[in-house]
Formats: sequence, structure tokens, C-alpha cells
Amino acid sequence: MTAISWAGPAAGGEAAARPLADADRFSEVFDAFFAEIHRYAAQRLGPDSAEDVVAETFLVAFRKRASYDPARATVRSWLYGIATNLIGRQRRLEVRTLRALARHGVDPDAPGHEERVAVQVSAQSLRPSLAAAVAALDRRDRDVLLLVALAGLSHEEIAAALGIPYGTVGSRLSRARRKLRDSLGPVNPMLVTEAGHG
Repeated sequence: MTAISWAGPAAGGEAAARPLADADRFSEVFDAFFAEIHRYAAQRLGPDSAEDVVAETFLVAFRKRASYDPARATVRSWLYGIATNLIGRQRRLEVRTLRALARHGVDPDAPGHEERVAVQVSAQSLRPSLAAAVAALDRRDRDVLLLVALAGLSHEEIAAALGIPYGTVGSRLSRARRKLRDSLGPVNPMLVTEAGHG
């Protein structure tokens, strides 16, 4: 079985679409992206809730694999879109998590190496004032902002992942950043990087 580059432009085009329709080869998608999607879900909802979201993400992807269109999104963007939609169903949990972090910060004794690594780069590692500001954002704006900040997706990838126009990505991101600046002042830690995003 040949390895396939799933994250390239159009996820390898038609060559990548064929294995998605094949149930046996779908395991390659799982192997290629499980850790990355898990990290993203854990960063948004915490490690306890991430397991369910990631399991459901790959279950949904497996069930919809025949309808995956590589002309519309890379496999990576497609999976992030599914995960983000599932996280959206748990927005109250995400907001509660962010508000708790705003009040109490991160538990420095969080067990497990993977959790400690995730905490270093995640919404859980946000300073309390930033966590509160992110919690106050509209869910759609927060989705776009965190797909940039946590997943490193480009505007094009976010548009494909969420099924929204490219311009909408830019306007939601601008609005989210403006609200963060209003809440935090001129310094916008962690979430204002423009590099590599169109």
C-alpha cells in the first residue's frame, strides 16, 4: 500500500479521492490526521471531551467518504471542518472552559505528557484575560480565529473547511481580532499572526 500525501493542494487531487472511497484505505487518513485533529479538539474543549469529538469526526468522515470532493477541500481541511462543526455543538462547554481558565488559569499539575504539550500551545494556555475575550466572541468568529491560531489553517483552507466564502473568513477574522484588541488593548498575544495566511 503506497503512502499518500493527504495535506497537499487538493489533497493530491483525484489520487487522494480514490482511497477515501475505499474503506480499507481510509485507515491512512485516520493515521495521518488523528493526532492533529485530537490536539485541536483538546485545545478547544479540553482533553476529556476531545476523545468523543475526534471519534465522531472520523466516524462522520468515514460515513461521508464517498461524497468527499478533493476539488473543494484538502482532506485535512475537510476533517477540520467536520471537527469544528462538532465542537460547535458543544459551544457551551467551550465557553465554560474558557471562562474557567479566565478565572483560575491552567492547572500546572495536568497529568500526562500529551496533555502538558497541548496545554503549552492551546486555548487552555491562554492568559486569563485572553481566555475571557475569546469566550466572549461569537461562535463563528471564534471558529475562524481558532482555526488560524490553533490549527494554522490559511484563509483558503478555512473557507473550504467551513464551507464559507473566502471574504467571509477575512471579515470574521478581522472582527474577532478587533474585539480582542478592544478587550485586551493594543497587544494581542498569540492570535494575531498573519504569516502564511492570505
